[in-house]
Amino acid sequence: MSIVTSNWLINNLDKVKIIDSSWHLPNQKRDAIKEYSNEHIINSIFFDIDKNSDQETNLPHMLPSKEIWEDIVSNLGISNNDNIIIYDNSDLISSCRCWYTFRYFGHNPALVSVLDGGLKKWKLEGKPTVKYETIINKSSYKATINKEMVKSKNEIDKNIKLKNFKLVDARSYERFKGIVPEIRPNVKSGSIEGSSCIPFSRIINKNNHTFKNKDELNQIFEEVINTDDNSIVFSCGSGITASVLALAYSLINTKYIPTIYDGSWSEYGLIK
Repeated sequence: MSIVTSNWLINNLDKVKIIDSSWHLPNQKRDAIKEYSNEHIINSIFFDIDKNSDQETNLPHMLPSKEIWEDIVSNLGISNNDNIIIYDNSDLISSCRCWYTFRYFGHNPALVSVLDGGLKKWKLEGKPTVKYETIINKSSYKATINKEMVKSKNEIDKNIKLKNFKLVDARSYERFKGIVPEIRPNVKSGSIEGSSCIPFSRIINKNNHTFKNKDELNQIFEEVINTDDNSIVFSCGSGITASVLALAYSLINTKYIPTIYDGSWSEYGLIK
């Protein structure tokens, strides 16, 4: 199950490990760690997307090495057989990036899910939050890399001619078409040749941050792809909202293995 409801979670709080992976764009001037300290779902632990990415590159949110990931997850007190529920308090639905990363490093797909609606829906329903720190007992996590779940810039370049997979961009139409400037410095406007665009915001219900139903999702994806196609790759600005589309697509195509161009436009559009 890729998503769980708030009612499911509140009935299973003691049976799962809960992660808050909230992340905000710098121009929003929001502090995700501070917000977590002020209120979070009981027993949840904070996952810092910036800190827990590859620190050896200037590109944002790139996947870390297997060894570093094992250390990160072990320090979170998560074991390989834990059922993990991930939520966020972000307009970008950043929990999906954490979900994708656990999948990439081999966590059982049946044991890692996103809380549909995140903290926003949880609070709208009057469900409880706490301020106190969650006690963590370090574990010994072991990862296995699923290389087929990530594409490199070289593979993206080759695919422009070979067309082995369909590339779908999760950014807004304005950014995709190059109408507005990019939000990061030294990154040009525009998009990758041959790619299509489905803004991630289209697949989310604005009132409570939940995913649209399967019929609605199927209709949206069918505008640009064949929804029986398993060779779909998603990109965005830095790998966050690409993961939102990857999760949403997995809801309507259960055979699909989430696949992302990790560097996304931050790498492809970099001004050298």
